[in-house]
This record gives sequence, C-alpha cells and structure tokens, in this order.
Amino acid sequence: MGEFLLNQRYTSSGEPELGVGIVTEVSKGKVRISFPASDEVRLYSIESAPLLRTIFKPGHTVVDQQGQLIVIEDVKIQDGLYVYYGEDRELSEAELGDVSNSHTVDDRLFAGDVDSPEMFALRRETFDHDYQRRISPVHGFVGGKVDLIPHQLYIAHEVSSRFAPRVLLSDQVGLGKTIEACLILHRLLVTGRISRVLILVPESLVHQWFVEVLRKFNLWFNIFDEKRCASLEKGAPEGNPFLDDQLVICSIEFLAGSEKRTKQAVSANWDMLVVDEAHHLEWSVAEASPEYSIVDLLSRVAKGLLLLTATPEQLGVESHFARLRLLDPNRYANFQDFVNESEGNKDIAAIVEKLSAGKGLKAKETTLVESLFSKERIALLAHKDEGTTHKLIEDLLDQHGPGRVLFRNTRLAMSGFPKRIAQLIPLSEPENHPLWIDRLRNEFSHDMERDSESSSEQEFWFDEDPRVKWLVGKMAELDPAKILLICTSKEKVLALESALSKFPEFTASVFHEDLTLVQRDRNAAWFAEADGAQILLCSEIGSEGRNFQFAHHLVLFDMPFHPELLEQRIGRLDRIGQKKDITIYVPYLNGSPQELLVRWFHEGLNAFNANLEGGNMISKLFSNRLLTISKKASFEEAKSELEALIAETADYQKVLKKNLAEGRDSMLELNSFRPKVAEKLIQQIRTEDHDPTLETYLTKVFRHFDIEMEDLAARTYLLHPASFSASVFPAIPREGVQVTFDRQRALSREDVSFITWDHPMATGAIDKVLSSTIGTASCGLIRGSGRPGLLLELIFVLETSGKQRIDIDRFLPHTPLRIVVDHTGEEVTGSYSVAILNKSVVLGRMDSLLGNDVFVETMLPDMISSATEIAEEMGEREIEKGLERMKRTLDHEINRLTALQKKNKDIRPDEIQAAVEERNTLSALIKKARVRLDAVQLIRKE
Repeated sequence: MGEFLLNQRYTSSGEPELGVGIVTEVSKGKVRISFPASDEVRLYSIESAPLLRTIFKPGHTVVDQQGQLIVIEDVKIQDGLYVYYGEDRELSEAELGDVSNSHTVDDRLFAGDVDSPEMFALRRETFDHDYQRRISPVHGFVGGKVDLIPHQLYIAHEVSSRFAPRVLLSDQVGLGKTIEACLILHRLLVTGRISRVLILVPESLVHQWFVEVLRKFNLWFNIFDEKRCASLEKGAPEGNPFLDDQLVICSIEFLAGSEKRTKQAVSANWDMLVVDEAHHLEWSVAEASPEYSIVDLLSRVAKGLLLLTATPEQLGVESHFARLRLLDPNRYANFQDFVNESEGNKDIAAIVEKLSAGKGLKAKETTLVESLFSKERIALLAHKDEGTTHKLIEDLLDQHGPGRVLFRNTRLAMSGFPKRIAQLIPLSEPENHPLWIDRLRNEFSHDMERDSESSSEQEFWFDEDPRVKWLVGKMAELDPAKILLICTSKEKVLALESALSKFPEFTASVFHEDLTLVQRDRNAAWFAEADGAQILLCSEIGSEGRNFQFAHHLVLFDMPFHPELLEQRIGRLDRIGQKKDITIYVPYLNGSPQELLVRWFHEGLNAFNANLEGGNMISKLFSNRLLTISKKASFEEAKSELEALIAETADYQKVLKKNLAEGRDSMLELNSFRPKVAEKLIQQIRTEDHDPTLETYLTKVFRHFDIEMEDLAARTYLLHPASFSASVFPAIPREGVQVTFDRQRALSREDVSFITWDHPMATGAIDKVLSSTIGTASCGLIRGSGRPGLLLELIFVLETSGKQRIDIDRFLPHTPLRIVVDHTGEEVTGSYSVAILNKSVVLGRMDSLLGNDVFVETMLPDMISSATEIAEEMGEREIEKGLERMKRTLDHEINRLTALQKKNKDIRPDEIQAAVEERNTLSALIKKARVRLDAVQLIRKE
C-alpha cells in the first residue's frame, strides 16, 4: 500500500458498508479515516490496514462539496491525490463531496477481468448465509460448546435481551452459573452490543475462567496481573494498561493490593463487569471490605454487571442486600428499608402456579388479577388459549421485583441430576499399621501446609500403600469403565502415575497445573476415548473448569479440608445432564487423620450422598476445630472430640436446610426459568446444529483457499493448509486443527473445535470472501435456453452503518438484494432462480462483447441502471419492514417497562431512557440504510 496522505479516499474491505472514507490524520504508524456517510471513525495500523483506495473512472459521476455534479472524462494524480477532469472544470480528490463507490464494482466486467460462475455463486451464497446468521433468533447462542440446558438458555436469553443488564446469578452448585454468564457475554459480544469486558474473580479461579471462555466460547481474554501491567507501561508510561485490551480477566486480590491499578481499572470504561464468588465480598452497615469497595467503584462505572454468587439466603439478609446494592444503588440505598419491605407476592405466586398447571382460578384470585389488569383480559382465559395464558403468566411474573435483578434455580426444582452412591472403604495394614498411621499423618500434615513457606518436600510409599493396592483391585474390577481420581497435589499425581506404571494392564493419564493447556486437552481427550486411558489422575485443578460426565466412578484418594472444595470435586461428575448415577469411592486408613475428615463429611454433613450447601459458612464455623482435632497425637482422644463436633455439625446442617427450604421463593424460581421459552430456543438451536448447510458451505470456502479437510469421523475433520504456500486461513494453524460440526462429539473431546455460524472460523470465512474481490464480476453461458440473448445478474447489498452497542441486525441486517434483468433492462428474476442458474451456467467468454461499442457504452450501462432503480425500490421496502419490526419490538418493551415501573421499583429509569434512545438511534440508522452494488454476472444465452 502506498503512502497515506490527508484527504485521500478509501473504502474498508472488511466494512464496505461504512462507505467512502477520508484520511484525516496520519501519525506514528496509524492512519485515521472518517466515514461521513455512516458517521463513523476508524483508526488503523498502517502496516495492516484493510483499506482499498477509491478511484473514480471516466464515465462516473461525482459531486463536489457544493453539490454540483461532474461527469469524469479524465483522471490524473498530483502530489498523491487524484484530480478528476470533466467538461470545463477539474476537481481535486480533496474537494469531493458526498460520494459513493457503488458504481466501481462493474470496472472488472468492463475490463473483462472476470471470475468463474462458481466464484460468483460462492459470493452470492456467502451473502445469503451472512444475512441468515445475523437475523437468526439464536444468533450468539449456537456457538457455545455446551449442553443445551433449558434453564441456562432461558436466563441467558432473558438477560442478554436487556439493555446493559445488571443481574445476580445465584443458581445452586452444579446448575451452571458460569455457563450462564458466558452465554450472556458471548451473545452480547457476537451481536456487537458490548465490546469491553472485565471479569473479576478470586486468584484461584483466574485460570478456570480463562479456559472456560476460550475453550467453550472461543473468547480470548487477556489475564492482567502486575507483571503484565508493568510491561505495558514500559511502552506507554502515561497510558492506562487496562485500555490495551478489550477483554480482560484479573483477580480481585490483584486490584485490592494496588490503589494505582484500581484507579486505572475504574477509569477504563467497561461495557460489562463480571464478578464471580461475589458472596466473598464482605459488607455490613458499619463497614465494607477493600474487595467490596473495589467492586462497588467498578460497578458504578460499568454499564452492565453480572454477579455470580452462592444462594444468598444462606449468608443472611445483610449479605443479600450488599449484592443488590451493587446492582442498583438507587433502588437499594437503605438496608432498613429493604428489611421492612413487604414481599406481598404469595398470592400472585399461587395464581401463577395454578395457571402453569392449567388449573382454574377461584373468585378471589380472579378479582386480584382483574385489579392488576382488566376483566376483558381475564375473560380471555375462558377460551383456554395457550398463548393468552402464557402471556398473562409472563405479565404476572413481571410484577415480582427481585425477578428483574435476581435469578436463582435450585436442584429441588430441576430434574436431570444423578444419584450419588457413596462407598466408604476403611483399610488396614495388619503387619505395619502403626508405621502407616505415621506415614498418613505426615501426608495429612503436608496437605494442610502445602501452600505455606514451611512446607517441605513430601515423601510417598505408593508402591506399598494400602490405598493403591485397593485402587489396583478396583480398576481390574471396573475395567473398562472410566475412573476419575482427584487428589490434593501434583506431586501425588506423579507418584501415583509411577506406582500404576508397574501394572502394564492399566492405562493412566495425568492432569495437573504444570501441564500446558494443550497437553491438558490431549490428556483429557485420551481419557475420553473409548480405547484410551482407563483412569485420569488429577491434582486439585481437576476440580476446576472441567466436566468429565462420560465417567461415572470418582475416587477421592485423599480428602480436601474445605467443604466447597469437596463439592467441587464431586461436581466434576455430579452435574445436570449427567446420564448415569455416580459412585464415589473414599478409601482411608483406619485410625488416620483422613478417617476423621471422612467421618465428619459423611456423618456430620452427608456430603458424599447429597449436594452440600453453605460450604463457606460451615467452614468458618467448624474448620478450625476440625483441624485441631485432626492433629491430636492420640486417635482415641481425637475420636471423642470428633463425636461432639459431628453432632454439632449435623444439628447445624438441619437448621440450615430448614432455613433454606423455608426461604425458597417459588415466585422467583418461576421467574428464573420459563420452560416454554427455553424449549423454543433449544429447538431452534438443534435445528441449526443438524442443518448441514454450514458444513457444505465451509467445504467450498476451504477448497477455494487451498485448505484440506481430512475425514476423522462423522462430521469431524482435520483442517490444514494443503501446502506451505497456501493462503493462511483465520483460525487454522499450519499444523492443522481438529473440528467437528457435531455438538455431542465436541462435548466429549476438549481438543476438537465445535464449528457453528457463531464460531470465528465461520465468521472469518464470510469476512474473507466478502472482503475480497472473489466473484465480484463473472461471465457465464447458458446453452440450449431458447432464444439467444443477454442476462445480467446483480447482487446489491442494503447496508446500515453499525453503531457499537446497537444490535441493528435484529431488525435490518445487511440484506442481499438479487436482481436479474435481460438486455432490455426488464426484470426477469422470477424466471431465473439461484438453483436454475447454478445448474445451467458454465464459464463463458465476453471478448466479442467488449469489442462492441453499443454493448459497452449503452446496453450494459442501461442494464445496470435499470437494475439499480429496482434495487433502490426493494431497499425502500426492506427499510420500511425493518422500521416496523424495530418499532413493534421496542415500543412494546418501552410501554411494558413504563407501566411496570409504577408497580415495580426494580425497573430502572435509565433502563427506560436507554430503550427510548436505542429506538431513536435505530430509527435513524435504518432510515439511512444505503443500497450498494457488490457483484455482477453477465450471462449469454445460446
């Protein structure tokens, strides 16, 4: 690309809808382009700017800044700028007014520089697919490498449909709060509603989140810590490192340890803030922890906010209020007001439950509903119309305030969980039992101190360990069933691998924190294969971020000390969607400290057989006493004190469960999951999953760009460039990548990418075709079609200039307009369908036509002009349809929110104002949509 100069005209190959841009600034390896037609500005790197110089040719008409037209007769270049000559005047490129490059795409046709009909068909098909994916009701939902769990999809759909959503996700353990948050983020990012996201998590979860969003949603977040920030500041000492990347993950501990980094993060203008483990943020009426204060500051500047937390009730009303005030400090300003506020929704909850079950209402209940709506509205229920009943249920649920900001699903209200079968295995070593007690006591001590500076190197005797002997026997008994084993440390994993290597009949894979992400994926994939490893040996990291639901046997080789960590371990298998009951094996040596932990978890908490709630509170109340008891030299003395601790723990567990059951909010649970909405979403996603269109389309694109597809299994391939000189395709490394179009196979293989219309590989294919000149001009031939003649097939695109955070695709995405005209300019599109032309047109030559002055100077321009007029009319109709769709949707939402605000304090005024502003902005953008000629195909009939 030549030198950039002020006032030069360019178009963006990646965003042609922006129109013709003007160079307004060139400095420090950057070029700034202003696009007047779309009122947008872009800053590009000079080395990689996706820009095409706009040059108008003789015969084209341009306009100056005063609106006067000039028909170009000649073009010259002076001092890097083009000068256009026409009649008795000249016009410098710098003096051009509002111009369009819509007529420049026919230059290739006039020059005889044409592609094959197949390339034209590929371009045409690409536009159609791009339109369909943009307007799809599940755009942004199909791309997650996740099971289609109804309540997760419902929450993601409801939250992502709001402007700048601010909600609390508080589903119980195992129901997938992280997946819900990722689904929301993915949809908002894919549709362009947000672009800058900060995920704030405890240090121990940074890696887990990084893996989750990358492996399951193809979102590359950058991990920020002090080292990265310092490195960025070296290159830009006055800059803010948090502005260097759009998608950022960092730990709350990192920000809490640096006032400077906190200030930088707060000033970085986030579209969305995500905070995991929000229940750890301590707040009281008297004071707030540093971590809570940081989140409070960030929540006030971020437009959207997702808080992920344990079930709020178990932490108390004050803690629950602390989370809500982060979401809406105006609504939840005073704790005492919150405490005194009456729920007043029990009667409505009863009505909703009856309507959902198809039962009739009593007279008193009918009167209550009529007071909220109207007699006419209630009278419609007599017709027993499903749609009417469903709409009334939705409107009733809208009356419940917390449902707007709080989502909570419980295991009790869900189905699909496996049964836990606990097998406690007490072991003894008759000959050397005291020796083994000492060894296990040392191991326990190392486990408790492994994160401290005083921790020393640990010694193992796993070749003789009674637990390993039991494990070998169990593996033989269960073979070929898969077994997941989790233990405390990487050192134990490696020692166990060494011990099991003495038994060649068994195959073991390992999974620990010192492995690279790629190696972890490969080891997990080998474990998943039917003929792969029988057992996967995991360090504690195996409790984080991975689901091994194809396995149904879990061995707890040692015991974690924290109740939540135990639940995380079991949660690798005990998750919604698990198809079989799971067996949990807990081997321990009689008389060891591990026995004390096993008994406390089993007899005090029933943690092996049932889901454990309130783990943090339980740990705070009992962990110190348990640790003290576990370290006693006399096991008999320890047992005596353990009995009392078990009794106290069991009593507390009963009270906690009772409080949670009484605190259940059935109205909230109904609002957190509406099965019919979720069922429709799942059906739409499954339809896209099973549709072979994407697979067929990408096969054509890959073939064109010299990418080989090697069959590995049904709908599964190895993609790699056919040669070193092959064009490098987005997301396909030279060493190749495994991909599948089958969701279930993708879920069982961590190392295989799941390709959907949301995947960067699919969107990259579309961008690569449309940003190039592939198929923009073509010449074809139809034989045996009757009377000889000429046809011209044209692809116009109705384009809007997208604004950030405005999802215009819902109403008017880039819309391809296909038109076929004959040599007289008459439209004949209906007589020549895509299927007919794809089947009939073969490569043709146009040399003789280009030598015909009448054809070049009159006939072809007239055909293009006639088609353009038709396209403009079609565009106006599409604009009207887009405006109607937009107003119907947003007017209904604005009216609904306005009416609800009178009864529901959780409807934020800024939410209504934002909806009004969005409607006005969308209206202006849709009205300014323009038709652009993108591709032409000349067809001779013989």
